[in-house]
Amino acid sequence: MTKFATESAVTPELLAKYEPVIGLEVHAQLLTRSKIFCGCSTRFGDSPNRNVCPVCLGLPGTLPVLNKRAVEMGIRAALALNGTVHERSRFARKNYFYPDLPKGYQISQYELPLATGGYLAIDSQGHTKRIGITRLHLEEDAGKSLHEGFPHSGEKTYVDYNRCGTPLAEIVSEPDMRSPDEAYAYLTTLRQILLYTGVSDCNMEEGSLRCDANVSIRLRGAQEYGTKVEVKNLNSFRYLAKALQFEIERHIGILESGARLMQETRLWNQPEGRSESMRSKEKAHDYRYFPEPDLLPVHVSSAWREEVRKSLPELPGAKCARFVSSFGITPYDAEVLTDSQALAVYFEGVVKAGAPGKAAANWIETELLRRLNDSGKEISTSPVSPSALAELLALLEAGKITAAIGKKVFAAMFDTGRSAAEIVAAEGLGAEVNEAAIEQAAREIIARNADNVSKFRNGNEGVFKFFVGQVMKATRGQADPQAVNDIVRKLLS
Repeated sequence: MTKFATESAVTPELLAKYEPVIGLEVHAQLLTRSKIFCGCSTRFGDSPNRNVCPVCLGLPGTLPVLNKRAVEMGIRAALALNGTVHERSRFARKNYFYPDLPKGYQISQYELPLATGGYLAIDSQGHTKRIGITRLHLEEDAGKSLHEGFPHSGEKTYVDYNRCGTPLAEIVSEPDMRSPDEAYAYLTTLRQILLYTGVSDCNMEEGSLRCDANVSIRLRGAQEYGTKVEVKNLNSFRYLAKALQFEIERHIGILESGARLMQETRLWNQPEGRSESMRSKEKAHDYRYFPEPDLLPVHVSSAWREEVRKSLPELPGAKCARFVSSFGITPYDAEVLTDSQALAVYFEGVVKAGAPGKAAANWIETELLRRLNDSGKEISTSPVSPSALAELLALLEAGKITAAIGKKVFAAMFDTGRSAAEIVAAEGLGAEVNEAAIEQAAREIIARNADNVSKFRNGNEGVFKFFVGQVMKATRGQADPQAVNDIVRKLLS
């Protein structure tokens, strides 16, 4: 788990005195082609105000029509998070003014959300911890305000309504997290599940996954919650952890000084590394919720719910456990290989092509992922296919090439797309050095290094690696390493 150490004026003793209480509200844009209440495209990156119509612009006389696909995506997410999808839910109007909210209200869900309950399992200090989920409800996204010249004079604000009406699932956790690390793990795990289920692309840079954090502190052992502060503008996982750490220390500092905390909404200012007050915290009644009169209640039949449940893929936790039991790899390896669905599919493809699970895991994690990262490629565009990697591992298992040669062959495979057998044959890389040739090379090296021979015979075992390395070098890395070890040790003894 990632740890977030900070240089803080708050002493470790004070940090130990208080317990943080953290809950997250995550907004995920649903992966639909059209908006939630009209037929406009949800495509990102189009020119401003291109993907709009009278409905999403809130023009008088227009009526919303619910996108069934958005509801299905919400059901998928709720079921994957172990939630209860309700047979009946209802949309409501959430009234507030903002320049990029053209209707003057947002269509959301309030008293009757799509789903409630559920949980997410995270790794916390080597143990599994369940983070409860309060609710998952559907709503429409607002537009986007673009500021020019801020904060200097002559500031102009432009409004792009393309995003307005994009379907969102808001996932509200219970206040079950007790550290920035747990919040980071929760958001990471939630993102992984949303990607596996195809509910959202979770691209934080494009704003399709956004997070607000609610944080308070209390004396350790206390049951009552402290004064809650909401932190917005958290558009990266690391910003989330840094903002929470800052707020925890700010709260402790205020309480220790004898002052009173104010319930408020704050923005995270990443360049300054601090949060800033935005407004006093609203209560639910400030939004003047009331049922949306232009939409009928949503009905999710048990048949539809079970149909969606059956369409869910194997989720990361289950896949990780299966990889450990079926392929003999470590839990760590399984966690790495199930990080994304595409990587898990690649690994299984290598194993199905005949490679041992452990060898496949090692080569994917050390060689393939490193080269993909260096070249800026995704696993889906890997120049080395699963079957091609399995062919290379078969050559290694059969002793036809050494591990050192295998790495050179893999590099050539990645750069050229050629097969392992083709590269080995073309460049004469096969491990065809016989024992007589190995012994001759070893005798010559031993004869030239009398001092090291003496050191070895006087108990300096470390010198042995020198002789092995020299023999491997003399045989161009094509000798069998075990044979080299055996012959060198026999001659030195």
